[in-house]
Amino acid sequence: MRILVVEDDPSVSGFILKGLREEHYAVDLAIDGEAGLSMVDLTTYDLILLDVMLPKVNGFEVCQRLRAARNTTPILLLTARETVEDRVLGLDTGADDYLTKPFAFPELLARIRALLRRGQASAPTQLTIADLELDPVTHKVWRGGKEIVLTNKEYTLLEYLLRNAGRVLTRTAITEHVWDIHYDSVTNIVDVHIKALRHKMDRDMSPQLIHTVRGVGYVLRVPEA
Repeated sequence: MRILVVEDDPSVSGFILKGLREEHYAVDLAIDGEAGLSMVDLTTYDLILLDVMLPKVNGFEVCQRLRAARNTTPILLLTARETVEDRVLGLDTGADDYLTKPFAFPELLARIRALLRRGQASAPTQLTIADLELDPVTHKVWRGGKEIVLTNKEYTLLEYLLRNAGRVLTRTAITEHVWDIHYDSVTNIVDVHIKALRHKMDRDMSPQLIHTVRGVGYVLRVPEA
């Protein structure tokens, strides 16, 4: 999942970015509301963490503009303003949730997971295809009942492939969702991690699940008989 953090306080943004990246999210940062709006125009995000007290364009207005443009990306407002009026204003401008500072990081993670689940209430907790299973809560992966130990990026890549099983993903799309805005999509970083994943989860296993689509990218699927 790719998250945009719009926060002008370096200590707060540093704390959030470090924690989210450790939890396998790809994260970009905007330090003012205007930059946040520009980044949303250029990139598709799964969630936006939006501070209220921002330079140039405040969080309430950012939220209002995004909803007016029919952008439905879940928005979690972060602010030190605790009054009922502020919470009501934030929700009325289109935010999906509201978290006051200071907050405990586990609560932030729980709220993020809850927002990402909305609209997918019937979806299974675990992601599966054939005998491959991935648990997004514990970050554990099994193939044929045997646990597979993955690096953070290998796990994130596999989760993205699983959430898009059957869909051909370009190298650029994979780079943008699994890494962040600072990675160069023309490098072979995707191919290197795909090779490592295949070695761990496809080698000596049947059926092979990760397939190359020549000239395009990769797809995770069960091959037709």
